Order: sequence, then C-alpha cells, then structure tokens
Amino acid sequence: MTSTSQTITAAASGTWKLGDLTVHRIGFGAMRLPQHGEAFAADAVPRSRDQAMGVLRRAVELGVNHIDTAAFYFSPLRSANELINRALAPYRDDLVIATKVGPGRAPAGQWLPHATPEQLRGQVEENLRQLGRDHLDVVNLRIVGTDSIAERFGALAELRQAGLIRHLGLSNIQPHHLTEAQGIAPVVCVQNMYGIGASPQQREFLRVCGEQRIAFVPFYSIAGTGRTAGATTDHDPEVHAIARARGVSTAQIRLAWTLHQGPHVLAIPGTGDPGHLTQNVATGSLRLSAEELATLDSLHHEAA
Repeated sequence: MTSTSQTITAAASGTWKLGDLTVHRIGFGAMRLPQHGEAFAADAVPRSRDQAMGVLRRAVELGVNHIDTAAFYFSPLRSANELINRALAPYRDDLVIATKVGPGRAPAGQWLPHATPEQLRGQVEENLRQLGRDHLDVVNLRIVGTDSIAERFGALAELRQAGLIRHLGLSNIQPHHLTEAQGIAPVVCVQNMYGIGASPQQREFLRVCGEQRIAFVPFYSIAGTGRTAGATTDHDPEVHAIARARGVSTAQIRLAWTLHQGPHVLAIPGTGDPGHLTQNVATGSLRLSAEELATLDSLHHEAA
C-alpha cells in the first residue's frame, strides 16, 4: 500500500445498520487476537498483550466501530474479550460489540458440545462479565447442523426481552434457520462463510438477506477454504494479477470483492498485525472495476 492508506478510515467503506446501531462496513474480527498462527491450534503461541491491545486501539482510531468476538476466542494466556475490555473500556458510545454463543471450550481448549437453552444464559453472562458490559449489543447464535434452533433462539429472545441483549443474529446457518428464528424474534444479521469461490447457494442466501435488510457478515472472506489456518492459494493467478495491477495485497482484493457483493455486507477481517489492520481498513476505499469484478466472479463457483 502507498503511504496515503495511513489516512484512510473505516468511514470509506460506508455504513449499515444492525437494528438501530449504525456501523461502518469494515469492522474487526477478534478471533486471531489472543494468539499467533492458526486460531484454536493446540500449539498456538499467545500474542503479546501490548501488541493485541495496540491493534484494538488503532482499529478504533481508524474508525472501526464494529468488533466481532466470542468468549471461546482464547489462547492459554489471552482472551479476546479480556483484551477488548482492557484496551477499549470505557467504551465509546458508537462502538458495537457483537459476540457469539452456542459452542464452548474448556479452559484447556477442548471444544464442548453445543449449549442447551439453559446453558446459553451462562454463556451470555460470561460475555457480559468478560467485556465489562451491562448488556450485549448483538448476540449471534452459532450452530452446526440442520436441527431446529427454536428452543435455543427462544432462550436468547427471552434474554433480549430481559434487557441483557439488544439485538440477535445467527451464525453458520442455512436459510430455513433464518425463517424459523424470525418467527421468534427479529434477526439483524447473518454470519456465514463467504468469499471468492462461494457456492451458488451461499450467494443466493446473501441476496435474500439483502432483500430483507438483514446484514450479511462473512467469515473467512480472506482465508476462504483455508478457514482458521489462513488464506489458501485458491485462484492465486487471477487474484494476484489484479492485486499487482492495483499495487495492493491479495487479501485486500478478496476483501474488496466481498464488500462489492451488496451494501448490506459487513466485513470483519481479523489480524494481530498493525500493518495488516491498516491495509484491511484501507480496503473500504478500493473500488473494483466492472472488468475486475467479472474476472473474480468467474471464479465464484470453482471452490468447494
């Protein structure tokens, strides 16, 4: 990136509303904050607390006002929620912190079965305690599988009625889950895997969310099929060619393509590196040409 990217803020990406909360379309994902390397790996090396907190503070300085986190984002020495609390509390009025419940991890890192409706309240209270909040701005129910979510989403809807949660969302879902949830309480966002190479079904679901004015928040939009391990080499020749011509990174091209999928698409790239943070935020000002979009769109159905 050129030096001018230093002055580009998240405002360049535009805005969208999560319920009544206005956020910039470039946000920040906290999954990688607690550790270096692959998220959730048994041999992950904890990141310096000072570095992680510095990245968080710099993100807010650059206009980021949408942070995605979860109580299960932690390494042996670091918790994303604890880092957010220490770095950013007292929180700015316009800062929206979205968290996820459903999965759980034991202190040693092992994944636990998905929470029952009764256990979800404990997970919400855990997030409240770690973040130092009296309510959570957005809580996403993350699921695996195709089973009914009515009981679990209903439990979160009760916590929303009680004032512990402001808005509800869904993560890692299929379209029928959205329909089921909307019969219980309003849904302000859907978090699903999405990026270059997404399937036609994923693209259709993104379109449906846009029609309903529901924010679509892709995860792994840079990593793609690499998931928690990071970006793969999928489509490298085409993506690299556009990146070289633009003088930007391939990650920025992937992010820019994602943002071009609709005004309701919110990006939450995560990093613990200050330089990558600046590049990610600067991507909000990158406008791809029709020809570039056509090239990237032509790769859309090739990945698994």
